[in-house]
Amino acid sequence: MVKLVAFAGSTREKSYNQAIIEVAVEGAREAGAEVKLITLADYPMPIFNQDDEAEHGIPEKAQQFKELLIEADGFLIASPEYNSSYPALLKNAIDWASRQAGDEKVLAAYKGKVAGIMAASEGALGGMRVLVTLRMLLENIGTMVLPNQKAISRVNTLLDESGKVSDEKTIKQLKLLGKQTAELAVKITAS
Repeated sequence: MVKLVAFAGSTREKSYNQAIIEVAVEGAREAGAEVKLITLADYPMPIFNQDDEAEHGIPEKAQQFKELLIEADGFLIASPEYNSSYPALLKNAIDWASRQAGDEKVLAAYKGKVAGIMAASEGALGGMRVLVTLRMLLENIGTMVLPNQKAISRVNTLLDESGKVSDEKTIKQLKLLGKQTAELAVKITAS
C-alpha cells in the first residue's frame, strides 16, 4: 500500500486550503492509499537559517516533519497564494525537510516521490499562480508533480456552514486528483 502525506500551506482556522485537501485525501484513500493528513501547526519551525542549523542542528519538529516525508511515497499539498507565490510557512517547511542529516541521502524527503498540488481562493483564479511556483520548487528538488492540478476559484461559495466543500463538481475534481496521485505513487514505487 502506498503512503501519502497530505497538508495545507496554511494554519488559518477554517482554511480554504485545509478544506480542499481533506476532499483530495478522501479520493486517495478510496484509491487504496494510506494517507496521513497533518497540519503544519503541529510542526512549528523557526525560519530556516544555515548558521542556526550549523550550531544547533535540525529542530525537533522540522526533523519529525522531514521523517514523515521520507517515509511517504508521495504528497498532497494545498497552498494559498500570497503575492502570486506560496506562503513563507510552506516554503520554510519544505526547506527544513530538504536538509540532509547524518547519513541520509541528499533530498531524501523529496527525490523519487510524487505530488498532487492544489490551491483555493475567493478570487477568480483560485490560486492558479501559486501552482506554477510550487510545481517548479517541487520538481527542482526531485518530486514528480502530476500534470493534473486544481485551482478552486470562489471557494467561499462552494462550502457549507461548517466550512466543508459541498459542491459536487468540486468534490469530484478534488477526489480525482487524490486518486491520480495515489495511482501514480503506485506506479513509481513499483518501478
